Amino acid sequence: MCLTCGCGSDEVHVEGASFATTHTHADGTTHSHAHVHTHADGTTHSHAHAPDHGHEHAHEHLHFGAGAAGNSVPGMSQARLVQIERDVLSKNDGYAQRNRATLAAKGIFALNLVSSPGSGKTTLLVRTIELLAGKRPVSVIEGDQQTSFDAERIRASGAPALQINTGKGCHLDAAMVETALARLAPADDSVLMIENVGNLVCPAGFDLGEAHKVVVLSVTEGEDKPLKYPDMFHAASLLLLNKIDLLPHLRFDVERCLANARRVNPDIEVVQLSATTDAGMAEWLAWIERGAQAARSQREDQVTTLQQPDQEVASLQRRVAELEAQVARLQPR
Repeated sequence: MCLTCGCGSDEVHVEGASFATTHTHADGTTHSHAHVHTHADGTTHSHAHAPDHGHEHAHEHLHFGAGAAGNSVPGMSQARLVQIERDVLSKNDGYAQRNRATLAAKGIFALNLVSSPGSGKTTLLVRTIELLAGKRPVSVIEGDQQTSFDAERIRASGAPALQINTGKGCHLDAAMVETALARLAPADDSVLMIENVGNLVCPAGFDLGEAHKVVVLSVTEGEDKPLKYPDMFHAASLLLLNKIDLLPHLRFDVERCLANARRVNPDIEVVQLSATTDAGMAEWLAWIERGAQAARSQREDQVTTLQQPDQEVASLQRRVAELEAQVARLQPR
């Protein structure tokens, strides 16, 4: 369930798997069921959100995100909204912790790619996979409301990919990713890219078990996106400023955009790139490689830690055997 719009996971379809889900209605009731189906009409829905911001306007405006819950639902109190949010996120965080433990045990570097629709995430992923071919295995979980077009594009580039269709849901959640991980089975010490549903609002609140959220912003979108959607840019570790090859044809102020992003998140890293010309791609690949090496080192450290008790037991057994031999030699014959 989305914290803001209340969309559920009733229509989730993970390729090749049934998906069990528990969701919470506005009245607080919950229930679980499992089914697999895909709608053929491609119906979707849209909704507006009012992000919180820290400045005043000289003119009047309506702001529905000023309460304790950060959003508004007709007929529901802020206290009830806060409680539902805690319940939803608590359940999701449990799945996310399991995903994170699974990924860490296999040394997999997982990234959650988030953006508006049309930012160029899939094209960027395809080019990234092509450039990493033979260097680092990559697998992809694709999230869209309908169709498997993006997963097909990824598979055509040579990487394994699994499509999740969220139906009316506007984001992936950790339970969906857990189901996908079991079927996709990424290789040890590999890179997992999770391409979330195109949406700069709802995915910000849901941990999938990833190492980092990476927000992709196209230069065709405008410099004010970080201020309009602050939760997403605050949650991201890295900003990929995409399609910079189009800058000569646009009125886009790069420095203003980056200043806006750092106003929301002073620690955010930035890579400016183009998947069309490969500008900045080397810096992006180097960032991935550093993360992948760190994930592998963490896995190796865990293996060493797990082996230490066995090694200590073996050492003690050898010492006991040596003492027993010494005692035997001292025994009168």
